[in-house]
Amino acid sequence: MTAGPALKAGYACSEGCGFTASLWDVVYRCPRCEGLLEVVHDEAALRATPAAEWKRRFESRFATSRLPDGSGVWGKREWALPELPAEDIVSLGEGRVPLKPLPRMAAELGLGSLVLKECGVSPTGSFKDWGMTVLVSAVKHLRSRGTPIRAVACASTGDTSAALSAYAAAAGIPAVVFLPRNKVSLAQLVQPIANGARVLSLDTDFDGCMKLVQAVTADTGLYLANSMNSLRIEGQKMIAIELCQDLGWEPPDWIVIPGGNLGNASALGRGLDLLFNLGLISRRPRIAVAQAQRANPLARAFRGGFQELVPMQAGATLASAIQIGNPVSFRRAVRMLRAFDGVVEEATESELANAAARADREGTFTCPQTGVALAAVEKLAASGVMAKGSSVAVVATAHGLKFADFKVGYHREALKDVKAAHANPPLELPADLSAVREALQDLG
Repeated sequence: MTAGPALKAGYACSEGCGFTASLWDVVYRCPRCEGLLEVVHDEAALRATPAAEWKRRFESRFATSRLPDGSGVWGKREWALPELPAEDIVSLGEGRVPLKPLPRMAAELGLGSLVLKECGVSPTGSFKDWGMTVLVSAVKHLRSRGTPIRAVACASTGDTSAALSAYAAAAGIPAVVFLPRNKVSLAQLVQPIANGARVLSLDTDFDGCMKLVQAVTADTGLYLANSMNSLRIEGQKMIAIELCQDLGWEPPDWIVIPGGNLGNASALGRGLDLLFNLGLISRRPRIAVAQAQRANPLARAFRGGFQELVPMQAGATLASAIQIGNPVSFRRAVRMLRAFDGVVEEATESELANAAARADREGTFTCPQTGVALAAVEKLAASGVMAKGSSVAVVATAHGLKFADFKVGYHREALKDVKAAHANPPLELPADLSAVREALQDLG
């Protein structure tokens, strides 16, 4: 096959003011208008390769387990960082995660199908790996070019710090993480510690950590790794691409995703846009972003017609990874929702906990953030926003093993503000055969 035009990408201001920059510049916001940046690909050059050839190429790489082609991100490297040298790729085998059907829940809700894209089945247990492999690979390349980056840094509610510390450790790059004290699970806290990151446990919430990390990384010797950095979005958009590949390049009617800082929501739209623009899918799905009722600034803005974001003090929620009151990717997410005829739904603590438990009855082990998304599906189906017979995909953002206390508390009926409809505590019995037989009589 004749080689097509060289593939290139660069930064551009997402607000359309005209600012552009190289991907090898250390810049996170537009210096003209303070808007967030986005990575812009040369779609004309990408279009020179027919859609059928992209599908063949991606599926061929998907069949191998050898890295980097076996990565769900780097197997589609032309759509991520096309100019990155192969020797600077830092991959832990991210992506290529299961698509889990929930047929009983779909039938109960009147849906044609309901599937979970299990992004928690990944190296550090969350979807953050998809974006962090791109960002850390770019930092490795920047350092090889002589850019004086001492370390990478992030604020985190848990999963971001786990991903950053693991990929930085693999690359041999120091990492610093800012965590809100006593607001992340033990499993999330121990991951960056185990990977050798410098962990700062701060007496504030995520939004306070985010302010501090932005101030610290104003010194370009520390590189910002939060999702306001659009390199993260380039990896996370591959979730949408892999989901459509899983479904034979036929998108579902709806895709539902939990929303906190909203980088993942905007990434979803970017991936779908690229698929549609290059002809790999023939239609756009609708998108729903799900928020916990106690941390719902996007839902509040949606009810007001997206006139403005009013930051809030996020309340304590079981969905701690999306306990964010001032999301930095708000404007990007709103543009995505408008482009995909999107909606925003919210879930109470009982709704999210019961939805997670309901899905677990079909063999999953669902994190509370995914519980928020599943509760949103229940409510949107009940209200008729999701039509009967719709096909629905939910992005499951983390593995439930990171939130074992949530699971234990639910089944002990010990979670505050939660009425556990599907609690399944162990039966405490004497070591007596007749008692055991009696306890097993009602099994189907």
